[in-house]
Amino acid sequence: MTTEPAHDPRPTFARALDQAGKQVAAVRPDELTGRTPCSDYDVRALLGHVVSVLHKLARVGTGGDARGVPDVVDGIADDGWASAFAQARSEVERVWAEDGKLDRMVELPWATLPGRDVLEAYTHEFTVHSWDLAYATRRLAELDPELATQALEAFSKFAPPEARSEQGPFSPAVPVPDDADVYTRLAAYLGRRP
Repeated sequence: MTTEPAHDPRPTFARALDQAGKQVAAVRPDELTGRTPCSDYDVRALLGHVVSVLHKLARVGTGGDARGVPDVVDGIADDGWASAFAQARSEVERVWAEDGKLDRMVELPWATLPGRDVLEAYTHEFTVHSWDLAYATRRLAELDPELATQALEAFSKFAPPEARSEQGPFSPAVPVPDDADVYTRLAAYLGRRP
């Protein structure tokens, strides 16, 4: 009996990072104080959060504790976000290049999961934050719908509507028209108000 090799999440993770990187690079300094669908973050803080998540992923990939990394990186020059994202991404890809890391258990603040599941979860987080940035800066046409479809399927499994509240990481789902595009449905499912 042959077993199928386990799924490697890194190619899809790279696609999500490509998309997020394009959104980060497109932000102009005059857009940094704009509002985002994340009520706690303006565009600058959301960029700081996205870069922070990369630092956290690098840290947990080396066995470290992500809780030691702030949720929002600051101190980045207005025109330095693309570079900060690219540097942090390079470190994440270096840390996660070894195939064996995909099967190692990784401790996150909210769960302990195999490395491959960690990268899948963060693929979906970067997909959502790409929408957040695109929505805030009016660049929605540039998003990959396949990534949103995968994220919506995943969030439907591990963040069911009945398990959410205003106090949790995901607010209750917001209704949208049946013919809404997949990113609008994803955002609404996570409690954003597109």
